[in-house]
Amino acid sequence: MDIKPFEKKVWLASPTMHGDELEYVKQAYETNWMSTVGENINEVERLAAKSAEVNYAVALSCCTAALHLCVKSAGERLYGKPAIGHGALEGKRVFCSDMTFDATLNPVVYEGGTPIFIDTEKDSWNMDPIALEKAFELYPDVKLVVSAELYGFTGRMDVIKEICEKHGALLIEDAAEAMGATLHGKQCGSFGDYSAVSYNGNKIITGSSGGCLLTNDIEVANKARKWSTQARENAPWYQHEEVGYNYRMSNVIAGVVRGQYPYLAEHISRKKAIYDRYCEGFKDLPVKMNPIIEDSVPNYWLSAMVIDREYMCRQVRDDSTALYVKEEGKTCPTEILEKLASYNAEGRPIWKPMHMQPMYRMHEFITRQGSGRAKTNAYIAGGVADVGADIFDRGLCLPSDINMTAEQQDVIIEIVRSCFK
Repeated sequence: MDIKPFEKKVWLASPTMHGDELEYVKQAYETNWMSTVGENINEVERLAAKSAEVNYAVALSCCTAALHLCVKSAGERLYGKPAIGHGALEGKRVFCSDMTFDATLNPVVYEGGTPIFIDTEKDSWNMDPIALEKAFELYPDVKLVVSAELYGFTGRMDVIKEICEKHGALLIEDAAEAMGATLHGKQCGSFGDYSAVSYNGNKIITGSSGGCLLTNDIEVANKARKWSTQARENAPWYQHEEVGYNYRMSNVIAGVVRGQYPYLAEHISRKKAIYDRYCEGFKDLPVKMNPIIEDSVPNYWLSAMVIDREYMCRQVRDDSTALYVKEEGKTCPTEILEKLASYNAEGRPIWKPMHMQPMYRMHEFITRQGSGRAKTNAYIAGGVADVGADIFDRGLCLPSDINMTAEQQDVIIEIVRSCFK
């Protein structure tokens, strides 16, 4: 097959717009509700709560803001209201997903907490419940867990919830990538005591930005709304008794999100078709796609793959660069990503685990075997399991854009296949 570069870039995941969004944006403009109140915001909160099967949603400027208010809410519930200048988790340890985007756990640091990273389960690519149990054995005083769902594929969130309840801990569910996915028929975003979803520009539905805090507790929802508007008190003047934030969603952004919600199921269906085509196209290659655990339905946001270890050529990475040595019949993520880029297609490395990040390398990291601190590359040497580091080493995210045609994806498949020659 003679492969030529794409004339127009094939993206990892770009917005998919339908036209309805513009009508709601226009409505905000024509009624002059251009601020952080308005009908679009109210409707987004209704739709978000209904979609996630929870009682309340609070529309915010981004998912990170939603996660921050989740963490702040949990911290105050667990430890009481902090003094001015102190975070709600000051000096407290928190168990966090290891293989995720750093927005999952940065709010823990905002509130003065110390993240402890829980290794990844091989069969789900999400937080390993066995490693979480081990973490509670080592640190029984921990009362908060922050668990993310990677690339729209559900982990053992039901088991993680049970473990949290057993140990008297609260669960924050980062469902930023998993909106519309289900586990045992239950919506992602409904497992946590507090949860968050994202409308970032590359997510399954988008507002260009934005996110929602999800909860079944009306007091939590009301407090989050207050905090998100600079914690203004109910007084005729601007009165403040605690620290607040400028986190509310714009009514204009909400118009875009409102117009996207009716297309959530369609987007998931089209993402599934992309995943299925990759599975078929790679069925005779030594690779594995994102795992799907039993009785779960992903939203297939990003299709990702890992190369079987024996078919990996030599690859090394530092904190900013990667090198590899080409070997016949073998390849590595670096080669595949470089080759995709040379044909004007966008891929991406798997999320680099948090315990490997420069700012968090000295933090505790818990595997099934116990403490994994200072054992970042132990999976290569053998002995101690470090599942997240292994997936990062061998994995990559493939172009998963809904706007990609089947013909374009066929070319992507051929590009990947050529790397094994």
